Formats: sequence, C-alpha cells, structure tokens
Amino acid sequence: MTIFCSHCHRPLQAEMSCLPARAKQAPSASRPFRSTKSASKARRDQINVELQALRSLLPISAQEKERLSYLHTMALVCLRLRGAQLFPPGLAPPAGPALGTELLSLLPGFLLVLSADSKLVYISENVAQVLGLSVVELLAQGDTVFDILDGRVGEDVHKKLLLAREEPGREVTFVSEMRTSKAFRLQYGGNRVVAVCGRFVALCWPPSPSTTAFLALCTPVVQSPTDGEAASQDDIFQSMHLLDMTFIDVTESVTYHLGYHREELVGQSWYSLLHPEDADLAAAQHRAVALGAAAGPAAGTAVLRVLRKDRA
Repeated sequence: MTIFCSHCHRPLQAEMSCLPARAKQAPSASRPFRSTKSASKARRDQINVELQALRSLLPISAQEKERLSYLHTMALVCLRLRGAQLFPPGLAPPAGPALGTELLSLLPGFLLVLSADSKLVYISENVAQVLGLSVVELLAQGDTVFDILDGRVGEDVHKKLLLAREEPGREVTFVSEMRTSKAFRLQYGGNRVVAVCGRFVALCWPPSPSTTAFLALCTPVVQSPTDGEAASQDDIFQSMHLLDMTFIDVTESVTYHLGYHREELVGQSWYSLLHPEDADLAAAQHRAVALGAAAGPAAGTAVLRVLRKDRA
C-alpha cells in the first residue's frame, strides 16, 4: 500500500511526511505573572490630575476646594455644567457671594433652580441657614430635587412640576420635608418642612426643555428657635372646632395672620379658608383623624395653605 503525503501528494513511507517534523513541545510552563499595579496607579494619577483641574475651575474659595472629595467635586461640576447650559453667559444666575450676604439674609428662604427634568441647577448659599447643610453637602444627597425631599411626597411633587412645565408661568406650590444635617435632626427631632413656590420660565423663544427652568423660593414653614431672636405670641394662632371643622373658638392672634377678627370666624367652616388646591389633602387628613386611623402624636399633622381675608 502506497502512502501519499497529505501536503504534496508524493508517495512516502508510512508515518512520514515531507513537512519538517515539529519539535516535541515541552510542557507548557506557566506564564510569568504580569502585575497591573503600575497601570492602575497611572490611571488613578491621571484621574487625580483631571479632578484637580476641574476643582481649580470651581468658583469657590481655596479652603473649600481643599475639603472637596471626588464625589463633591463631580457633583459641583455637574451643577455648574447644567447651569451653563440653561444660563449662557449674560443670563447665568449670579453665584451666592455675588448676590450679597445682606441680600440673601433678607430672604425668608433660599433660592432653587431646576431643569425641565427636575435636575438641580442652582442653590443659593443661604441654604445652610435653613437646612444646616451647605450647597456641597446637599449635592451629596443626589442631583435631583427628589433626592433632597422626603420620598413620600415624590409622586405629588412630580405631578405639580409636570403641571407647571406644561403651563410655563403658572405658579405651583408644594410642601415637603427637606433633608437636613445630622446636628439639625438631633436638635429639632427631624428634617425641616419647607414650602417650595415657583414656576417654569422660558429663557428664550421658542421654549424647549433645554431652555426652560423652574425658579423657586423655598421657605421654612415653621421657623426654628434659632431663626429669630425671640418668639412672639403672634407667631401662631390656635383654634377649636366641631367634628365638621366649624370654628367654635380661635385666639386673637388670628387677626395678625389672616386679617379676620375672632368673631368673624366663629361659626364658619375651616374649609372656607383653605386654598382650593389643598382641600383634598385637608379632607383626607380630616377623615383619617375622625376614623382614628392616625396614630402617634404627629400622625395628624398636615401642612396646608390658608387664605387671608383679602384672599391673598
């Protein structure tokens, strides 16, 4: 029997080939371990250089820059980029110090600017006086308004912002707890209730999501003892009601807040004074209390808007 080479098809002897015999391969030795430590260090060094470059461009003091972590640096950079997109040069809202400490101290709360998708764009520096958190610390909570609010009201706030976005210029108000510093929570027993009142404004025409911003003033609903020098008897008014919420008595300080005299309110329904948008919330809370669904000392708490005598 003739055996042909599978390569050149020439007759060969058995078990032979015209191709050079391959050398017997030695048992494969394990490849030497190649450390990536140096490459990882090089990448980290490059990241540090880039972060230092970004940090140097932030409009804050050198002392504040030294305390910034990577997370805080990137949060501030993203905030500035969103602000630059919404407010080109000439339209950008001034930074906190440019507004003036005196001017900010006159405000009853702090300023807040959101993009059309609820991203934080600007927070005035006096937020620390209200929440006990600086702008940097607040941004560490997240980059949307929902990250700094109590999660239980997220759906309601989303509806309010959607309504305001569909009708630019329409004012909306929502009330929610905002996250505060640990020291604030320990001192006052929780976060702070803040009323957010604002509207979407088209920064150029025709309006588009990229050129529309929600401008708002965030005002504490209940002032903490440190907000004023001394509490006044006129700071609050108390009222008593029948089960259907009809006034049977109210303190005289109601005149200071609502413009009504005590005699004018006795016999009236509490619902006649409520803002129309808050009537459903008040009714739900009323039913919960009446049915005994509320539990605990603060379970029956609700924040509602009440109209003054001049309907303001």
